[in-house]
Amino acid sequence: MDNLNQMESGKKGADALTLLREDSMPAVTLRGLTILPGMVIHFDLSRNESIASVEQAMLDDQRLLVVTQKDPNQENPGFEDIYDVGTVTLIRQVSKLPEHVLRVLVEGVSRARIHDFCRSESGMVAHMSYERDDNADIDDFSKEAMTRTVRETLDAYGAFFPKVGKAVQDQIEQGMELGKLLDNITINMPLATADKQKILNAISVRERFELLTGILAREVEVIRIKNQLAKDIRKRIDKNQRDYILREQMQYIREELGENNTDSDVEQFLKAVEALKAKPEVKEKIRKEITRYKNVIGSSSESAVERAYIETLLELPWDKASKDSRDISGAERILNEQHYGLEKVKERMLEFLAVRMLTGKAGSQIICLVGPPGTGKTSIAKSVAQALHKRYVRICLGGVRDEAEIRGHRKTYVGAMPGRVAAALKQSGVKNPLMLLDEIDKLGNDYKGDPSSALLEVLDGEQNYAFRDHYVEIPIDLSEVLFIATANSRDGIPRPLLDRMEIIEVNSYTANEKFHIAREHLVEKQLKKNGIKKTELTFSDEAIRDIIQFYTREAGVRGLERQIGAVCRKEAREILERRKKKLTKEVCVMPEKLEHYLGKPKYRQDKVNKKPEVGIVRGLAWTSVGGDTLQIEVNMMPGEGKIDLTGQMGDVMKESARTALSYVRSVSGRYKVADNFYKKKDFHIHIPEGAVPKDGPSAGITMATALLSAVTHKPVRADLAMTGEVTLRGRVLPIGGLKEKILAAKMAEVKTVLVPKENEKDIAEIPEEIKEGLQIVFVETMEEVAEYAINAACSA
Repeated sequence: MDNLNQMESGKKGADALTLLREDSMPAVTLRGLTILPGMVIHFDLSRNESIASVEQAMLDDQRLLVVTQKDPNQENPGFEDIYDVGTVTLIRQVSKLPEHVLRVLVEGVSRARIHDFCRSESGMVAHMSYERDDNADIDDFSKEAMTRTVRETLDAYGAFFPKVGKAVQDQIEQGMELGKLLDNITINMPLATADKQKILNAISVRERFELLTGILAREVEVIRIKNQLAKDIRKRIDKNQRDYILREQMQYIREELGENNTDSDVEQFLKAVEALKAKPEVKEKIRKEITRYKNVIGSSSESAVERAYIETLLELPWDKASKDSRDISGAERILNEQHYGLEKVKERMLEFLAVRMLTGKAGSQIICLVGPPGTGKTSIAKSVAQALHKRYVRICLGGVRDEAEIRGHRKTYVGAMPGRVAAALKQSGVKNPLMLLDEIDKLGNDYKGDPSSALLEVLDGEQNYAFRDHYVEIPIDLSEVLFIATANSRDGIPRPLLDRMEIIEVNSYTANEKFHIAREHLVEKQLKKNGIKKTELTFSDEAIRDIIQFYTREAGVRGLERQIGAVCRKEAREILERRKKKLTKEVCVMPEKLEHYLGKPKYRQDKVNKKPEVGIVRGLAWTSVGGDTLQIEVNMMPGEGKIDLTGQMGDVMKESARTALSYVRSVSGRYKVADNFYKKKDFHIHIPEGAVPKDGPSAGITMATALLSAVTHKPVRADLAMTGEVTLRGRVLPIGGLKEKILAAKMAEVKTVLVPKENEKDIAEIPEEIKEGLQIVFVETMEEVAEYAINAACSA
C-alpha cells in the first residue's frame, strides 16, 4: 500500500465512506495462506492496519475480505502485490494474544473480485464484487461425468495417501454441488498455497475441475515414481544381501569339495610366500593367514585387516641380509673425511667395527653416544653405516610415551600397526641394518606403559633374537641389527637400560675444531644449499673465528652453520643481481663485514679481571652448550652471622656454600681471624647472571676461596680460575666436564687453573691444543688452593 502514489491514496481515502456504503469491505492481506469458500480457519494478525480492519468489520456486519499476498516477505503490499481474487469471510471469533497479536477465526463465504484497494483510518478497504460459480457451459451429463471423474481421481490419490484420502471423504457429501465439491477437496488436501490460489481464481467450475484433477493426477504420478525408486533401491540392497549369502554358500561348497579355486590376490600372496626368504615356520604361519583371508573375503572390514597383516608379514626381511664391508681402513677414511676431531670417539668406533669383522657376528654390545646437541652423534652413526655398507634407519624416541610405539598394537584393534622397531626393519628391507635410536634419554612414560621397559628386550643381546612385536606375533630376530643410541645426557636414561649399553662420550668441540669443521665442511655445504659458487663467495679465516667467538655459544656447530647460512643468504641477492648483469666478482667475507651480515655481536667473551680483588674468584662451570666461567662474589658486612645466597643457585650449590663457610670458620684461627667473627658479620654470596640457573658441587673450592679472601681481606689472583668440590675438612674432591671447563678458561685468557688431584687422569686425555698456554695445578686440600690463589696474589 505504501507504493501507491499520494494522489491516488488521497482520492481513495476521501471516498472510503462511499465505498463502504456501496460494494466496499474491510480487508486484510495474508502471507502464505489462501482461504476458500466453506473453509473454517483461524489466523494471527500483528500489523496495525490489519487489526484496525478486523475491528471495523466487527463494528459493521462482521464480514471481512481476506486476500493472499503474492510475495510473503512484502511488509506493506500494494494493489499490484496481491491477487485479484479473494474470499469474503464471516468473523466467528476474535482473541487477543500477547505482544499485540490478534487471533481471528473466520468462515469462508464467497469468492470476491477486488477492483481497488486502499488504506483509511479504519484500516484497509477493498472495492470488490461478489463472484458466483460459473456453470453456464456445463450440462447435467457433463456435471455427472466430472463428479465421477474427480471422485475416482480422489480415490487413486487416497490409495497412496490413506489418511489424507479418508479425511477428504469424510468432508464431502453425496449430492454436493460440483463447485462446492471441488472447493471442499481443495480445502482438505495438503496443497501448496499457489495451487490453492489457482483453484480460488477459477470462477469457472470447468476450469476449477481441470486444475484440481490435474493437480491430483500429478501428485499420484509423483508418488508412484517415488515408490518405484524405493522399490528399486530395496531390490538392489536385497541383491547385495543375496550375493553375500551365495558367496558364503559357494565358499562352503568349495571347502567341502576340497577345491582350491582362489582369486588373484590369494595367488599373488602364495607366490610371494614361495619367494620369501624365511624359516619354514614363518612361511607356514603366513600360509595359515592366507587361508583365513580366503574365508573372510565376503566381510570387507575383516578382510581388509587380514590383508594388511599378510602384506606386513611378506614385507618383513626375515632372512634377507646385506653383505657387510670388511675394509677397516676404508671405514677409518670415511670417518676422518666426514668428521674433524672426535678422535677418541672414532677410535672406539673403529675398535668396535674391528671386533665385528673378526667375529663375523653382531655381538651383544650396544653403543650409546652421549653428548651435547650438535656435536655430530647422528652423523657418526650415518658414517658407520656407510663404512660398513649397511642400510641406515633412524627411530626418533623423543616424546614416545606409549609402550605400543615400541612393541606395536595387537591387530584386533582398529588401525593397529607394527611397532617402530618392526616398522624400521621393514623399511630397511634387510635383517641386519644399522638402527639409530635417537634421543633415547627423552623417552617418557604414562598410564599406557613404559617404553623404556620395552626397549630392554630390544637391546638385550641374550633376548632380542626372538623379539615379539604385538602386531606381527611371530618372533623377529634382532640379533644381527647394529644398534647405536644417542642421548644428550645419561641422567635421563633409566638405569636398567643404561646397563645394557656402552657409553661413549662425545664432548664439546674446541674453537679450533669448530674452525676446521666450518672451513672444511660447513661453508661448502651452505654455499651449495644456497646455490652459490665457490668462486663467488669465500670466508676469511678471521671471519670464521669471529663468528665462532661473537655470534655462537654452543657445544656443537649447528648455530655456527646457521650463521654461515645467514651470511650466504644475505649475499645471495647481490650475487643474483651480478649474474643478471653478467658481472664476475669474488666476495670475501672479512671480520669487519660481519656486522653488516649478522648484526651486532650477540655474545661477549668473559675475560680475567685486570687486578686482584678481595672476595672475587673466578670459577669454572659445565653447561649443556659447553664450558663457561663464572665469577663468584662475596661481601662481608656487620650483622648477626646470616648468609645470603643469590644468583639462582640450586640446592647442591647452596649446600656447597654452607660447607665452604663452615670450613672457613674452622680454620679462622690459622689465618688470624677472630673466632667469633661470624657472630658479628653477615655474608652475601652472589653469582652474576642471575637469570641463569646454576647447580652442582664443583664451585665448592671457589666459594671457600672467596669467603676466605673476604674474612682475611686478602685479594685473589685475577688470572687464576679453579674448579672442585670441597669438604668440611678442606679436602678437594674430583668433578666432571673438565675438557669444557679448561676450554672456557683458555677462552677467558686465564693463566692458571686449579684442578682436583684426582682429575689428573682426565687432564691427560685433553688435547694439547686446549692445554697449550695454561698452567694446570693439581690440588688436594684447601691449604694448597689458598697458597696459589691468595698468598701468591699477596706476594705479587
